[in-house]
Amino acid sequence: MKKAPTCKIKSRRLVEAAEDAYLKHEFDADLQYEYFNAVLINERDEEGNYLELGKEFILVPNDHFNNLPVNISLSDVQVPTNMYNKDPAIVNGVYWSESLNKVFVDNFDRDPSLIWQYFGSAKGFFRQYPGIKWEPDENGVIAFDCRNRKWYIQAATSPKDVVILVDVSGSMKGLRLTIAKQTVSSILDTLGDDDFFNIIAYNEELHYVEPCLNGTLVQADRTNKEHFREHLDKLFAKGIGMLDIALNEAFNMLNEFNHTGQGSICSQAIMLITDGAVDTYDTIFAKYNWPDRKVRIFTYLIGREAAFADNLKWMACANKGFFTQISTLADVQENVMEYLHVLSRPKVIDQEHDVVWTEAYIDSTLADDQGLVLMTTVAMPVFSKQNETRSKGILLGVVGTDVPVKELLKAIPKYKLGIHGYAFAITNNGYILTHPELRISLMVLLEFLTDTERKTVCA
Repeated sequence: MKKAPTCKIKSRRLVEAAEDAYLKHEFDADLQYEYFNAVLINERDEEGNYLELGKEFILVPNDHFNNLPVNISLSDVQVPTNMYNKDPAIVNGVYWSESLNKVFVDNFDRDPSLIWQYFGSAKGFFRQYPGIKWEPDENGVIAFDCRNRKWYIQAATSPKDVVILVDVSGSMKGLRLTIAKQTVSSILDTLGDDDFFNIIAYNEELHYVEPCLNGTLVQADRTNKEHFREHLDKLFAKGIGMLDIALNEAFNMLNEFNHTGQGSICSQAIMLITDGAVDTYDTIFAKYNWPDRKVRIFTYLIGREAAFADNLKWMACANKGFFTQISTLADVQENVMEYLHVLSRPKVIDQEHDVVWTEAYIDSTLADDQGLVLMTTVAMPVFSKQNETRSKGILLGVVGTDVPVKELLKAIPKYKLGIHGYAFAITNNGYILTHPELRISLMVLLEFLTDTERKTVCA
């Protein structure tokens, strides 16, 4: 098929442009740069002046984008609500990624069937072409974070098996347990269909969050993640935290699951969420994980106290992981994201620009008279090529190109199929990418949409 290689080439051009732009850029903590913020563009204050980062941005309805007002000459930038628009890391990233505009436009000129093209930064901002106005929800919030999207996760990291250990001892009562639950939920957001996981709560005993699935891992698909989230609400804090029992269980589970030949057959990790550890548990790590250190340990210290921080730091560093402290609910998302950088390092160091094709999904913004539009995304990771950072394996982000499934079908040589033949495609996880008999029911549709879009459909 010609369409598939063409999409890969366009994504690769974006990767090369991004990596070259970053290579030439020198970080400037004092950089002042007025960029087009997708939320603020064309917004004015009470005196009629454009808001900061909200200068005039020409938007014209375009048939190819279902008559949405877009700017096919420029991209604009969305920054998550929980992040500061003018943070130096954001401003520098937006500045050097401006060079992608030329490639975006050129790709679209060469292949007008393309829909959205974008760059999701590891820092959190999202550069989208063509530029479009983003509208907050009824609460004034835009919850979208590109780093939680499947295309980003699949391109940024290798498949992984993850065991999440949650401390539910008495000291975790109140806000700490609330933060811990939110941390678990955010970790689940970063897992995709290629990943496998389980969640164990511990005090003096082990409590599988889903008792029916003890001793094994399950695929991190949408249904399983939502099921486990519902069970998180049933956790409560009491007793004494016996971390040694939990670590032994986690290592045994990962080892046994790996030997079954199931799961990701790739990276393995233990996520430890606790308000402290009285020991370093080096004997357990020596028994199960050293010297190969195949299982990475990521530790999340909950609360403002740092009395046990040294033990948790040591555990993470001694097992090729990462330590972070989460003091408030507002800290959760950014701190959870740090582990993705660690897991991406092997790919970055080896410069493995793997091409990822996502499962088919619905782009509700492009629904037309003929119905909803099924899309797939071609994504590739973007790495730092600077010599001084190359050995550290720094992930800059992920580029993506959206392609309508119907465009892929056009590339199929029908004369080779015969009168009664037809083409279909499925992903490595068994999801249907395209099939002549594929129909989208209302229930399936609702699973794909946001709360606001659900209300519109149901109305």
